[in-house]
Amino acid sequence: MRVCGLMSGTSLDGLDIAIVDFSGDAEQVSHELKHFVTMPYTEELTAQLFQLMDPLAPVHKVSSMNMYLGELYAQLIKESLIDSEIAYESIDLISSHGQTIWHEPTADQERLYARPNTLQIGDISALAEYSGKPVIGDFRTRDMAAGGQGAPLVPFADQVLFQSKSNGRVLVNIGGIANITVMAPSTHTQNVIAYDTGPGNMIIDAFVFKHSEGKQSYDLNGHLASSGVVHEEWLDEMIRHEYFSYPAPKSTGRELFGTSYADALWSQGDDYGLSSVDKIATVTMFTAKSLAREIQKHIQTHDLKEVFVSGGGVHNHTLMNHLQELLPTQIDVKASEAVGMNSDAKEAFVFALLGYLGFHKKPNNHPSTTGATRQTILGKIAW
Repeated sequence: MRVCGLMSGTSLDGLDIAIVDFSGDAEQVSHELKHFVTMPYTEELTAQLFQLMDPLAPVHKVSSMNMYLGELYAQLIKESLIDSEIAYESIDLISSHGQTIWHEPTADQERLYARPNTLQIGDISALAEYSGKPVIGDFRTRDMAAGGQGAPLVPFADQVLFQSKSNGRVLVNIGGIANITVMAPSTHTQNVIAYDTGPGNMIIDAFVFKHSEGKQSYDLNGHLASSGVVHEEWLDEMIRHEYFSYPAPKSTGRELFGTSYADALWSQGDDYGLSSVDKIATVTMFTAKSLAREIQKHIQTHDLKEVFVSGGGVHNHTLMNHLQELLPTQIDVKASEAVGMNSDAKEAFVFALLGYLGFHKKPNNHPSTTGATRQTILGKIAW
């Protein structure tokens, strides 16, 4: 079956599109990545999406954007295949994560109608109509209804695809938020552990945008961070954020580490008298340190030997070097290409897999990592 996996992450800068051929089931799934591309959004669309992250965003704008993204995704899929060897007609299923604009995994118990909730827009019925293909999407809500946090969902695929018989492994994804999947060798009995560790590129990107007065949206190869000096006292203050004391499973996003948090941190850097590149250097180390601290907790219990990194953060050489230096020498940090996975394509690939399994009525969540009370089948289908 040929599945088109779609992923639009917390960076809000484009749509990742992965075309994957699958056969078999979760016990022995065969796969081949046939095509991958990121289709960038316009600056105007990115700005509009940022505005919808505000809890006070008008509901009519959220609703309208939900329909618009369904239409846009269909258009971008077709455009992405123009210069490829993939025929649009060969796609059997579209599997879409959608665009998260709100994620509230725990609810205020004092509010009568409050429930854990999440909202991904990019309506699957609109996508099905404009694409002419069956679409599966809205994966997170079923896990939440079953008592989970609706995230992280990637660990299910990590175990299916990458668990080793001999070495404990950590699969790291550094997008806007960083997350880990910790797996002991398959011959061991420990459960897979997975959760969001905290900020990934989100704060770094916000600082680079401020430093460049809007001319740059990310730190190319980590050059800016490498030219600055890490301020240890400020770093220690950052690492005391309450999120890092929460027990796993846990998940986060722009609700904790978004624009307001980045603006407050930037002002704190001014209070310390830091240059903008020193600020970038410090928040880059913040991401590395918050990741390394969590990985270190599982080294002995899961016999860890290898760390494989995917997501945009893998291209930040300063961040990758920090992560290697902060971990014991016996832990080898590599890009996920070392296990045969395109580091940029991984999340779109994973949602293609989750869609393939869900479409065939196969369980596709991991209760030990999301906190759900049982394994279930995630995804809604529009024909």
